[in-house]
Amino acid sequence: MQLKIILNRVQKFKSFVYKLVRWVGNEAAPELEVEVAERANGKPVCSGCGRHRPGYDRLAKRRFEFVPLWGIKVFLVYAPRRVECPSCGIRVEQMPWAMGKRPLTRAYGWFLASWARRLSWKETAEVFRTSWESVFRSVEMAVEWGRAHQDLSGVQAIGIDEIAWKKGHKYLTLVYQIDAHCKRLLWIGKERKMKTLLRFFRWFGAERSQQLRYICSDMWKPYLKVIAKKAGQAVHVLDRFHIMAHFSKALNEVRAGEVKELKAKGYEPVLTKS
Repeated sequence: MQLKIILNRVQKFKSFVYKLVRWVGNEAAPELEVEVAERANGKPVCSGCGRHRPGYDRLAKRRFEFVPLWGIKVFLVYAPRRVECPSCGIRVEQMPWAMGKRPLTRAYGWFLASWARRLSWKETAEVFRTSWESVFRSVEMAVEWGRAHQDLSGVQAIGIDEIAWKKGHKYLTLVYQIDAHCKRLLWIGKERKMKTLLRFFRWFGAERSQQLRYICSDMWKPYLKVIAKKAGQAVHVLDRFHIMAHFSKALNEVRAGEVKELKAKGYEPVLTKS
């Protein structure tokens, strides 16, 4: 089966066709280039407004990295047209495979983003012979798409926590959905303050906040105040770690008091260091 047939099966574009496929590079770093051309009489699409507009001129050929084949790098090669748009002015045409001005195809971006969930970004870049920047941009694209298509309906249980991301007590506030059918990160806020959590509830919306049934958090007082104010109807579950930490502290204070009292009465302080 020819490469063009495979590409037409997995990555077919309505207004473009695949032309010549050629072998470039060398034995140490082999590459395949696939020329892309617009269909006859096809008008370019303005990248600003998304409408078909007349062509203006053509730029130099550009290479867009595609998903590798058997470890061989694959590039789509195309000379983009510029369009004369009455609304947007002179713009480069919209190319359905491109990630904006980046030299990556969307397909390759999703490919790298999926591997970046299994490997570190550095390892992903090394395995697929690309740059860390390309992996980062691919993950960024996937996150932006996910945020734009995020469905917040049916969220009934959330967990609130923080994570230190930098020395010097620099924290991020994290909010997760922890329903039985769906566990995912919903929101990240800078710092660990009362106003940080208030920003989450403003983003989440008053109607959805009133539909929450369970909220899990630690015993930090600002969290308790905000949750009571914004979602007081929910059952507030306090995490076991902080409960046991307070319990152990109280138990130690009782033990120390008993030791002091035994010594004062002349008895052997048997509870010392117990």
